[in-house]
Amino acid sequence: MKKNKISKNWVNKQRRDIYVRQSKVDGYRARSAYKLIEIDEKFKIFKGGLSIIDIGAAPGSWSQYAIKASKSGKLISIDLKKMEPIGSSVQIQGDFTAEKTQEEIKKNINGKVDVVMSDMAVDTTGIKNIDSIQTGELCKEAMFFAKDLMKDNGYFISKIFMGGTFNEIVAEGKKFFKEVKVFKPKSSRKDSKESFIICRKIR
Repeated sequence: MKKNKISKNWVNKQRRDIYVRQSKVDGYRARSAYKLIEIDEKFKIFKGGLSIIDIGAAPGSWSQYAIKASKSGKLISIDLKKMEPIGSSVQIQGDFTAEKTQEEIKKNINGKVDVVMSDMAVDTTGIKNIDSIQTGELCKEAMFFAKDLMKDNGYFISKIFMGGTFNEIVAEGKKFFKEVKVFKPKSSRKDSKESFIICRKIR
């Protein structure tokens, strides 16, 4: 009974959500596209010809926006789940944290990349501090991977939850990058603890 009530509440929330409705109009696979759009509007990241890695890409709305905004650029999308193809992007299905998957990503790169972005998050438990720590570990893994593959003035973008590991992740970012900002898009749900860390210029 309780599960049905939660499901019904979720469906009602989705129906009321303007970003869910807009994503259907604009052809995006998920409302999360608008978070990346807001990040791009604020930090002016995407332009023609960029090489981009999208970690935790499914269902693909960030990849959709990135490939459109980078025009003739190159995009590699990675996720545990299989995704519908997006333009000429390279899609890798696998666990990003596995060495095998990371080696496969590297095989598909020619030189350094312009943008590494991650919307990875663990399945939430509802215990905010645990969710923050686990998602924080994914953010750190993506950051460590990105720093060795990025151009000197490239961008690293990642989901980050307010909580136990927030300050540690920002401090790690400052070790590797000259510019570190934290931004919460308007399209993030009000009750969500998520923000995004935007790092630029490798030290």
